[in-house]
Amino acid sequence: MNRQYRKGWAMAVARLEIAARTPYQGGMTFGEVGAYERIDGTIHFAVDPMHPANVAIVDLDTARRDAAGRVAFSADFCLLQPIDPTRANRRLLFDVVNRGSRRAVPRMNHVPPALTQTPDISPGDGFLFHRGWSIAHCGWQWDVVRSDALLGLEAPEALGSDGFPLAGMVRVWFQSDALARHKLLADRLHQPYSAADLDQPDALLRVRDWPDGPPAVIPRDRWRFARDENGTPAPDDGYVWMADGFTPGKVYEVIYRTRRAPVVGTGMLAVRDCVAFLRHSDAADNPCAGRIDTTIGYGVSQSGRFLRHFVYTGLNLDEAGRPVFDGLLIHVAGARRGEFNHRYAQPSDQHQPSFGHLPPFADDPQTDPVTGQRAGLLDCQRALGGVPKVFYTNTAAEYWRGDTSLMHTDMTGTRDVEPPAESRVYLFASTQHVAGSLPLVDGNGPGEPRGRYVANAVDYAPLMRAALVNLDRWITEGTEPPASVFPRLADGTAITGAAAMAAFRRIPGLDFPDPARLPVIRRGDLGPDAARGIGRYPTEPGEQYPNYVAAVDADGNELGGIRMPDVAVPLATYTGWNPRHPETGSAEQILPMQGATLPFPRTADERARTGDPRPAIAERYRDRSDYLDQVRRAALALAEQRYLLPEDVSLAVAIAAERYDYLTSNG
Repeated sequence: MNRQYRKGWAMAVARLEIAARTPYQGGMTFGEVGAYERIDGTIHFAVDPMHPANVAIVDLDTARRDAAGRVAFSADFCLLQPIDPTRANRRLLFDVVNRGSRRAVPRMNHVPPALTQTPDISPGDGFLFHRGWSIAHCGWQWDVVRSDALLGLEAPEALGSDGFPLAGMVRVWFQSDALARHKLLADRLHQPYSAADLDQPDALLRVRDWPDGPPAVIPRDRWRFARDENGTPAPDDGYVWMADGFTPGKVYEVIYRTRRAPVVGTGMLAVRDCVAFLRHSDAADNPCAGRIDTTIGYGVSQSGRFLRHFVYTGLNLDEAGRPVFDGLLIHVAGARRGEFNHRYAQPSDQHQPSFGHLPPFADDPQTDPVTGQRAGLLDCQRALGGVPKVFYTNTAAEYWRGDTSLMHTDMTGTRDVEPPAESRVYLFASTQHVAGSLPLVDGNGPGEPRGRYVANAVDYAPLMRAALVNLDRWITEGTEPPASVFPRLADGTAITGAAAMAAFRRIPGLDFPDPARLPVIRRGDLGPDAARGIGRYPTEPGEQYPNYVAAVDADGNELGGIRMPDVAVPLATYTGWNPRHPETGSAEQILPMQGATLPFPRTADERARTGDPRPAIAERYRDRSDYLDQVRRAALALAEQRYLLPEDVSLAVAIAAERYDYLTSNG
């Protein structure tokens, strides 16, 4: 098939429409790199659904086409780059936005949590900017409610033969943390999959006591498609209402017919073609033209799972066969993918058994002993070419979530599996999904998930900075990065969650989750059309996949991972699990992403009064100075191993000092 390509230009990008081009932070300068500029706008795409590089996108071939046979869509765009290109480092860090939010600058630049969800993009300590990185963002999620702070995608609709959007069955899961009469038919506060009609006698509402528990059907006359108005249901196709209310802690599943059918997978094309355009295009509307030699994709949690799905689908080559990403830094994604490329997908969802829970989990091919299927995450990309170098970084919370050990154990759960040559796998020991911050709280506010204990205090941000530098040097200089560090069956650092719970029981007064209700993932049958991206609901669960967590030392802190200095020199037991707060219901379950801080006794007398077997802080360290001396030695050892940057040794010590002051005065 003959296709014309303008030299150096990704055909899929029709144009970049710039709405604003302003000095970043009022012209603030960053050392020798100088000032940055910020560019905001809209990037417009037009893709041929029959091009071999696009045929993997579910329902793209059903969308409306222009006169040239292309499908059009658009996305929000934001770029930060040095004003003087000669001072830039010629590297692009592409931040795959998380539910519309920009994460790279806040995470890498150590921005305080209160400043991370604003459109302003606080510079923090300027880590990325002092090094001359360009940072780009592009919306990719169809259901994000867009704003100055949230970037989204204007996706095309999948159409039936009659020219109307495809109607079909969709499933929405939710677990309420407070009594609620109605719930939005969406994951989080996104655009809902509207009910095709309000009656739907065959629509189904089921409830479980815990996510993996047996379902019970709620009679159809007890609920309806409506929102609550002062105790009265007002018909609304975007909500589900129940007279008795939705009980806190219970897990609900609504299966119904929707009339919306966005081509969700165009979000993956938006990322691919935005990066290809910035990297390869010499068009006048490319603000990065001639500036970029190296590209790294950065994804956190949902957007990390997106990147796993991206390479699984083989999208790391653009329509012209050119590489997109040289490397991927995939953080707290675990071993799963997500709802990023199937009909009626909900990209923010992560807990309901669906396409994101399907294998493969490891990069290299493995055979499922139950189904006999054999596959690896990188199979398609290897067949096409363009396999990037990949760092996978996870916290303890992703292991307790029920899936992460599948990245590095076989599917029988009997032996360790080494990552391939192009990958590294790292556990940040005794940490939670989001890096810890002060003050320590048990939740985010009324109606939000709360833990039984205050959240995990460990701030692992310095490890992420070292990971980015190590990945960059691997790509640009050929410098082999530090070895993978993860819990292993062979040395006993990988154990079951139930076994790990037993080790924590020596700490007096703790409330524990029910080991039988810890999160798991299972094999599932999504129906005969699953290979085409069309699921059948409800999905009946199959056998459970094996999963392991990290073993712990006598203090309850994890082994088999990279330890931040304040884990190696601890003031508390830091966990990757935290039971749900009793006020939010189902206290026997854990919050899937939150850990806990369980402080040591401050003095020997306090320890004796409570019967705590863990030595007190005053028994471990002579004083604050002694504590920080030990922390510094631990930080220097990490820097020697290259898991911490030498220039961040002082940052690691400062983080530990803040925790010492807090826990010794508030313990």
